[in-house]
Amino acid sequence: MTSLPRRVKSQSKALISEDDELSPFLNSSSESEEEEEEWEPKSKVAKRPQLTKKNVAKPKKPAAPRSAVARKKAKKVAIKEELDVSLPIAPAEDNRVQLLKPKEENVGTELKTLNQMPVVPKKMETNSFQGTNVKSSESDEKPSTSAPIAGNQVKHEKSEEDFAFDEPPFKKIKSTTSPEGKPVKNLGGNKVKEEFEMNWDIVQVLSERTNVEPWVCANLIRLFQEENTIPFIARYRKELINNLEADALREVQQTLEELRSVAKKTHTMIQKLKKEGKLSGCLFTALLNCRTFEELDHVSAPYKTGSKGTKAQRAKQLGLEPAALSLLQNPMELNLFSYIRPNVKGLANIQEVEAGVQHILADIFAKDKDTLDFIRKLCQQRYICIQSALAKVSSKNGNEKDIDKFQLYHEFSCNIKNIQHHQILAINRGENLKILTVKVNIPDGVKNEFCWWCVNERWRPKQFLKPELMRILRNSVEDAYKRLIYPLLCREFRSKLTSDAEKESVMMFGRNLRQLLLTSPVRGRTLMGVDPGYKHGCKLAIISPTSQILHTDIVYLHSGQGFREAEKIKRLLQQFNCSTVVIGNGTACRETEAYFADLIMKKYFAPLDVVYCIVSEAGASIYSVSPEASKEMPDLDPNLRSAVSIARRVQDPLAELVKIEPKHIGVGMYQHDVSQTLLKATLDSVVEECVSFVGVDINICSEILLRHIAGLNANRARNIIEWREKNGPFINREQLKEVKGLGPKTFQQCAGFIRFNQEYIKTFCSSKKTQIGSQALLTKAGAQATSEKQGKKKSKPAPSSSQQPNPLDQTCIHPESYNIAMRFLSFIGGNPNDIGKSDMQQKVNAVIQKEGLEETAKRLNTTVHTLQLIIDGLTQPEGFDIRTDFDKPDFKRSIVCFEDLSVGTVLTGKVENATPFGVFVDIGVGKAGLIPVRNITEAKLSKVKKRRSLGLGPGERVEVKVLNVDIPRLRITLDLIRVL
Repeated sequence: MTSLPRRVKSQSKALISEDDELSPFLNSSSESEEEEEEWEPKSKVAKRPQLTKKNVAKPKKPAAPRSAVARKKAKKVAIKEELDVSLPIAPAEDNRVQLLKPKEENVGTELKTLNQMPVVPKKMETNSFQGTNVKSSESDEKPSTSAPIAGNQVKHEKSEEDFAFDEPPFKKIKSTTSPEGKPVKNLGGNKVKEEFEMNWDIVQVLSERTNVEPWVCANLIRLFQEENTIPFIARYRKELINNLEADALREVQQTLEELRSVAKKTHTMIQKLKKEGKLSGCLFTALLNCRTFEELDHVSAPYKTGSKGTKAQRAKQLGLEPAALSLLQNPMELNLFSYIRPNVKGLANIQEVEAGVQHILADIFAKDKDTLDFIRKLCQQRYICIQSALAKVSSKNGNEKDIDKFQLYHEFSCNIKNIQHHQILAINRGENLKILTVKVNIPDGVKNEFCWWCVNERWRPKQFLKPELMRILRNSVEDAYKRLIYPLLCREFRSKLTSDAEKESVMMFGRNLRQLLLTSPVRGRTLMGVDPGYKHGCKLAIISPTSQILHTDIVYLHSGQGFREAEKIKRLLQQFNCSTVVIGNGTACRETEAYFADLIMKKYFAPLDVVYCIVSEAGASIYSVSPEASKEMPDLDPNLRSAVSIARRVQDPLAELVKIEPKHIGVGMYQHDVSQTLLKATLDSVVEECVSFVGVDINICSEILLRHIAGLNANRARNIIEWREKNGPFINREQLKEVKGLGPKTFQQCAGFIRFNQEYIKTFCSSKKTQIGSQALLTKAGAQATSEKQGKKKSKPAPSSSQQPNPLDQTCIHPESYNIAMRFLSFIGGNPNDIGKSDMQQKVNAVIQKEGLEETAKRLNTTVHTLQLIIDGLTQPEGFDIRTDFDKPDFKRSIVCFEDLSVGTVLTGKVENATPFGVFVDIGVGKAGLIPVRNITEAKLSKVKKRRSLGLGPGERVEVKVLNVDIPRLRITLDLIRVL
């Protein structure tokens, strides 16, 4: 038998120690060549244990019980035994049990995590968020897996007296425990059990891709598995996520779903190939190593149904695989002439035999993990650029207008490390329209160094190669690079660039949408909404400060009747004492704005001081013909409904914009060039985040607004409205549990975001007590007479505990923290009825200045984050709205023309849209100007914006200076001076 080359053997030992699979041709000398082609999992487990269920020593399964009860009991026992498995245990040669050590690269990170996390006894591993202990799924007899154990190091238990042992039953508790007590940094360590196991750790990969600490990723995976929503996690589980913002949580969630999709598709492919009899040990390992869809497609493409098969597969069918493996392992005994078969196509001569061996070797090289890792690392160190050029077909037959749009990319080249996200999306759009041709350019130096490394290092045979065999080896490496590896790298680069560009653009769209939704409402004003138009006139709608429709009308301002219609507009404004006009930015907006600005400058509406503003009417027309609009305004013409919607967008932007599907609001450029599934999920999540953080008054909010609260949906929102109509207003948060469909988990997610107006509830309760008292006096005599007839039968008293209002219900404090809030109130000497008053603020400040936030948290046995949230809830004034810190609409009295602009002019404007390459600002000339991203620096942004990490977004008022005016192309370049 032949032996392995010394270099290859040493590398195979390294691969064993790093828990990687061997290639099929790097087996020990005692195995036959037939065994190399056949997958035998048992022999592999004996050689090297892996993190799979097959390696774990399990008791023999008993015979199948006959009765159904016995089978059910046995199934529970089997599940319990499977959950008890903590780390795979492999028997050593000296019959001592050894724990598998983690990979070298992860030891430092995990040991660092071990030093930072609190020690938890193995008999009762803390699996709660804070405070309440839940029995871990690991067996008491197994060592704790919350952190790796290096060498003979053993975890020391704390005294059992320090822990409470009133755990719930063994079954999984769906509702999350309250955040009382000390925080748990790692909920069971960084090891997370997934439905589909792979050869890579999902926590580690998730951490690398999102740049988030591994322990935070592990906690987030468990939080998402328990069906927690992003608003709930971001506000009430800050200590578990290292105080991450909602955008970062959303990125982790999307990346996690992508990794799980790869794992699910991989296992589906494995089952399919196993059923078809195509699965080998090498293929099985290669599939489990895949981390992206591109890698999975690269590995599984030759085995898909209907595929003709690769050149390597056809060569293997001719029986040339032993020759290819022999060239690497024992080239001295290889005789290629013995494989010649004159009558067989592919074996007719020595050239065809050499070509077949070359194809098999190229296939081996292209699917080897170490080889691919080397070439990827090499590309990271070199200059790789993406190039685009004008397609030959489009230059002859294309539309000149469309071709001019991509003029910047006709001869474009940029390093893939420096290219901007919007450039990738623009190149992809031009390629899809067949206007541009795109390619990735990898320098020849990468190919030369890669080929040298393969021939002299990775695939260098132990024995001397004849010149003709060395030529085959070199040709195989070059063929593998040119035909297989280079196309794979190009696909990977393009896919990663596109994926990153889409994610960043979608995140930008989400930030734009958040800025629009959180625009400060304009309350206490009577507004006139104007939906501009030419032929069909301008639709008017006047709404009261409480959003009631007072009047609707149509005026024709741009058909020669402007002077006559001005009298009607003046009469309506004076009749309803309305001094604010809201104009939609659709068709005829510029002319309508000039019309009102001219009348205002002439003081035509005196004594009223009328101002106007421009708002986006994106989606207003779609909403006006929707079923929700028909239900809300059944007697109103759809054309007039849009005017009502425009006015309400200023009065309460959040309540009005949630009625429209987020993608119709108009949140950015390249909106149609990104994944629509990802876009919808992100925008829906942003809407849920904004509505939840603002909060809703449960007794007056609409069903449409309520369905966007975290944890609720359309059915649950409908059930809440029906309960409210049937039983009257809600008194406290506990009553939500009486609503159909609101279980413990739903209550936990939504309760903190629902508000109760205490004045309204107190008035309702006092009137209800009066009614109950009068009814009791009227029915007392009848009840006594009935009791005399029926004997001493007593009726069941109605529970009164749920009918008591709770002052904490008007705050952002979660019900799970009410007991901590009450202890804090007693600690500072406060009264729950003083919530939001200046006295409460003074008492809180005095205690915090004296004791400190951390010491006070320790005294109350809670976390700093939870205590800070309680302090915010107690000190914020009644009716506090986070939107008051955001920008209001920009009201104007005059208009500026495009021709009036000159270089150096200083103007104020409102941000209209934010993109990766700059910010578009409406400066009132009918055309938005662009502030390039290079002109937006940290020094120019306000400290408030930097603290919130919002940057510049739609609705913000800015002061700008004109840098350039391109009248033919209608382009204005601006410089940011400051944020107002």
